[in-house]
Amino acid sequence: MRVSKRATSAIALSAAAALVASGCSTGDGDGDAAASKDGSIVVHGVQPENPLVPSNTTETGGGKIIDWLWTGLVEYPNDGGAPRNALAESINTTDSKVFTIKIKKGTKFHDGTEVKSKNFVDAWNWAAYSPNAAQNGTFFSDIQGFSDTYASDPDGEGPQKAPAPKAEKMSGLKVVDEQTFEVTLAAPTAVFPTKLGYSAFMPLPDVFFTQKSEEFGKKPIGNGPVKLVSWEDNVLIKLTRFDDYSLSDSMKIKDVDVKLYQDENAAYNDVLANNLDFLESIPTSALAGEKWKKDLGERGISTTTPTTAFIAFPIYDKRYQNAKLRRAVSLSINRQEISDKIFFGTRKPADSWANPLTPGAKAGNCTACKFDTTEAKRLLTEAGGFTGEMVFYYNADSSHKDWMDAVAQQVKTNLGINARAEGVPTFAVFRQNINAHKMTGPYRAAWQQDYPDVENWINPLFVTGGSSNDGLYTNPQVDDLAKQAGAAPSLEASHELFAKAVELVDQDVPTIPVYFYGQQSGHSEKIKKLELNNVGELDITSVEL
Repeated sequence: MRVSKRATSAIALSAAAALVASGCSTGDGDGDAAASKDGSIVVHGVQPENPLVPSNTTETGGGKIIDWLWTGLVEYPNDGGAPRNALAESINTTDSKVFTIKIKKGTKFHDGTEVKSKNFVDAWNWAAYSPNAAQNGTFFSDIQGFSDTYASDPDGEGPQKAPAPKAEKMSGLKVVDEQTFEVTLAAPTAVFPTKLGYSAFMPLPDVFFTQKSEEFGKKPIGNGPVKLVSWEDNVLIKLTRFDDYSLSDSMKIKDVDVKLYQDENAAYNDVLANNLDFLESIPTSALAGEKWKKDLGERGISTTTPTTAFIAFPIYDKRYQNAKLRRAVSLSINRQEISDKIFFGTRKPADSWANPLTPGAKAGNCTACKFDTTEAKRLLTEAGGFTGEMVFYYNADSSHKDWMDAVAQQVKTNLGINARAEGVPTFAVFRQNINAHKMTGPYRAAWQQDYPDVENWINPLFVTGGSSNDGLYTNPQVDDLAKQAGAAPSLEASHELFAKAVELVDQDVPTIPVYFYGQQSGHSEKIKKLELNNVGELDITSVEL
């Protein structure tokens, strides 16, 4: 549900205005190199769900920290362009099945050890070994031998336990030499190199394998442009420049403090007072009448990002297993009204399952996204109605109360269901409940693409056992089409097969797309230059003071 790799250029800031999809701010003026060199900034953050292990981090709170602490084989340019090599010296293949990957020599982890090919192979094998319970483990399913290392619960969600895997390592990974490794896939997969910038594919230092992953994740050792100094839960994560970083996207400033907020309105007040240097998302309370523009002036930034807000269903709860009920709820939601009245036009009503900014995504393919109360009532009747209270859950430490209240009220008004919205205090606890499959009602979700291809909007979310298929949706036909799409000979053929899979998802309605994100951000007077990456997160290597 996230992506964020760095590009190398920084662009000066100017007045708040709608910008191109890259999220880059533009204008004139120059940062002061001397001020930047030893300078520091404070940025907004939320408590990560889990200790910071790349292959076990699937949410944006921890994800953006991971992406600052690590550098992968490829990076995704801030302007939304094609992936390009970062740590990889070369990625070669003649058949899209066997890839020879050579990494740049002499790069280091934060503990001073050299990044070698085995650090990738060992990290990927660890994540793909299902007893390690890495949430991103299924991202390695393309690789030959994954089916031997990853065993699933035979009845989906207890009471049975998954059997022990046949192997601890995937047969498709081989270390060639210290800078080279070979990856053999189960079938040709044209999109595979595109995935390699996502955090699941980051290398891990040798020390990781000498301790428990939870212990490592509280004091993570990456290979990126900043390293961890300290982490105080729910208060502050301190990062500092890694001076031995040898790739082009090195830091221009020294220190980054990530302040972990429980209230976005408090963060907004801090950025207005110059006590916070960057706030990624302006709270909805400041959107009315374009208050944020008046408050921030040239310190405000507006952009669009390949991110979609959803309502997800806990399909493991018998009350939500009827597709007609789920479709009825979706058709009862007036997305345009939410866009106009809650977000004042800064969000667009969702009409497709994959964000249209994503390569391979088709616009308008969500028939369940229409507003049709007559059809919604008919489907609810055919589903046998709904008994009891339907509670829509959201995390209360970000600005979701207003739109979630609106969704619940529309469902109550248009379907006669006793519906309401309820906040969970923190994002970390909210995500823990979701991952433990303890949700008792529909809940807020969002998907921020991990890599630029429509596959990323299908496999993790709707394939059985997908890394972010949190509601435990399953459809064997979707699984089969997704498998065919992954093995298609070209991206074009792959995208057509994924489109067919989406048609089935659209009938099942395992989630409800609600709106496409528009992003409004703010920064302090202290920052003279910055750039946002292609998903709207701060590119900390671009910041100048």
